[in-house]
Amino acid sequence: MDQKKENNARHFLDLIQKSRKGKFKIYIGMSAGVGKTYRMLQEAHSLLKNGIDVKIGYIETHSRKETHELLFGLPLIPRRTIFYKGKELEELDVQAIINLRPEVVIVDELAHTNIEGSKNEKRWQDVLEILEAGINVISAVNIQHIESLNSAVKRITGIDVQERIPDNILRLADEVVNIDLTSEDLIARLKEGKIYTEDKIQTALSNFFKSEQILQLRELALKEVASQVLRKVENEVSKLHALKPEKLLACISSNEKTAKIVIRKTARLASHYNASWCVLYVETPKESNTKITLSKQRHLINNFKLATQLGAEVIKIEHQNITDTILKTVEEKQITTVCIGKPHLNLFKVILSTTIFRRLLNQLSLLNIDLVILS
Repeated sequence: MDQKKENNARHFLDLIQKSRKGKFKIYIGMSAGVGKTYRMLQEAHSLLKNGIDVKIGYIETHSRKETHELLFGLPLIPRRTIFYKGKELEELDVQAIINLRPEVVIVDELAHTNIEGSKNEKRWQDVLEILEAGINVISAVNIQHIESLNSAVKRITGIDVQERIPDNILRLADEVVNIDLTSEDLIARLKEGKIYTEDKIQTALSNFFKSEQILQLRELALKEVASQVLRKVENEVSKLHALKPEKLLACISSNEKTAKIVIRKTARLASHYNASWCVLYVETPKESNTKITLSKQRHLINNFKLATQLGAEVIKIEHQNITDTILKTVEEKQITTVCIGKPHLNLFKVILSTTIFRRLLNQLSLLNIDLVILS
């Protein structure tokens, strides 16, 4: 009986703590210049008119006249000044926001990397701290800054975006709003000087702001927001008659590139199906610390870190039999789908000649577990 009371008390405490957290809204767009900051400032004015204590924590207007004019009349929280490499720079002042405790704070540039020496490395970590303090946050990010989309964005634009946010930050959001424009409207805004100054317009048109690239990024943004809406609906609908929940297992090796692909693509699948997921690395005697190079060990650790940031549970097991370990993990973790990288050999030859692979296929088939081969 005492145990039951203790569990009930803990459950109630969890509910209280959850209710104390701030609500989180993210505006997402396909690129710079679609109007995310503008929309946030419009919302701030609307909240202020309705008697809500809203303050600007950090806004980046990029010297855009229309956006800058919207700052007038909105209370600003002074930024924190930092001297770095002989320059005076400004950052979001997290402690000032927590001390002032506004009902709502606007924090732009969610993927921003803070200046060296800051308490948190990334602005999204600052935002989590503000939310934990019970303050509601409205923020914004471009689609190219989402971690699991890094490879897709690089393929579309040829740019390896360095500032990224983990996918689970989007999943934490109570509301995700897509700011959408057609490629024609966005390019027109660029040519009119509403996004960049005149000296940068031609370079932008030749690089990032090509019509075919904008269309592909727009598709990514629309799919991402649709996925977030679907997840919210599924989370709020009663689970009483729900089917067995999806749970994915990404199997990786010490091969850096293949592992990274498997992790990112499994993260996307998990996001799409609103599923939990794990990453499994089986350390065989051939891949022990004494047998693989230091660089491979470092890449492996980085991939574990990437998987954790994307919301996975990382499992590392020392065993000489990979298939047995995968099957045991499938059973213990109640996995519904196993994801692996594309074999280096021709797949048909592998199925015919590799008993390990054939056994894995047969066993998963018997267990009604899906196998996804990611290229």
